[in-house]
Amino acid sequence: MSELMTLARPYAVAIYERAQETGTTDKWADELAFLSAVLSDQRIAQAAANPKVKREDFTAAFLELCRDRLDSEAENFVRLLIQNHRLSLVKQITELFGQYKADAEGYIEVEVTTAFPLEDYEWRLLESVLERVLRKQARLRVTIDSRLIGGVHIRAGDRVIDASVRGQIERLAKRLWN
Repeated sequence: MSELMTLARPYAVAIYERAQETGTTDKWADELAFLSAVLSDQRIAQAAANPKVKREDFTAAFLELCRDRLDSEAENFVRLLIQNHRLSLVKQITELFGQYKADAEGYIEVEVTTAFPLEDYEWRLLESVLERVLRKQARLRVTIDSRLIGGVHIRAGDRVIDASVRGQIERLAKRLWN
């Protein structure tokens, strides 16, 4: 995974710098999120990775699929990625771009997974604790996963806090087996 981030970094930096120059960071964030969503379709990802598919044909089909959602700069970016066999890095490029944008704007994206939906007061309490710990405005994205059994799993950048019952059981089992 870190190798993919290393490969994606120059593209993300270049796009972010260009977006800063032109004042279009929100537009680029939306376009990258769209590209990421399109490439999450397994059939499209397979076609992109298939060496038997002509790059020119794939480029034309892919840009047709994305028509009216990408401006000319984003289309040129897609062409560059396809030409360099790096279209598969769009997810990592999107993540890095989001991190650069968040750093510049003074917030951090926090992925929170809980076993049960959060009440409003729990949401506010978690948000304020995370802001105090991380020293940035926290933007929470909460998902529900009953496999956690209870508790919460938090990911903020490269920091992970696993306070779930499932995580505690796994750590206990690991200690017992060692």
